[in-house]
Amino acid sequence: MAEQSSNNSSKSKTEAKRAATEAKKSAAKTASATKKAATKTAVAEKNQAQVILESAVDFPVGAVLSVSDKLNEIVEPWTDRAKAEKQLKSYRRQIEKAAKRTERRGSSARKRATTEARKTRKRVERDIRKQQKVVTSTATETIKTGRTEVERRVKQVSDQFASLR
Repeated sequence: MAEQSSNNSSKSKTEAKRAATEAKKSAAKTASATKKAATKTAVAEKNQAQVILESAVDFPVGAVLSVSDKLNEIVEPWTDRAKAEKQLKSYRRQIEKAAKRTERRGSSARKRATTEARKTRKRVERDIRKQQKVVTSTATETIKTGRTEVERRVKQVSDQFASLR
């Protein structure tokens, strides 16, 4: 039994050593994983900050370059007398072309309005002539009927007057 007891205690010591070694390995792995995660996070944050800073610097530089290009486009035609005259002729042609286009549009609109007014006037005159014919025919018919009635009554009164004599 003494042997078993010493055997059991050596097994316990071995198991304890093994458990301690595994715990150390596990702690080392956890520490290593935590360190890697922290490093990745730090690198990601550094990259994000770098992108933001680059953007903050690039935008104003790009804006200045764009303005410079536009100014060169505007000023360049006016640096030489011949170029300036050519540019002025170009502007004059554009203005004349726009003026002619505007005049044509105005002329077309005026003609359209005149035609529409003429059509409306003719339609109204036609409608009035029809109404005039209806009124004239009704008035003529009423006058004829009234005249016939008056003639009949005059004859009736003349007959009565003649019979009284």
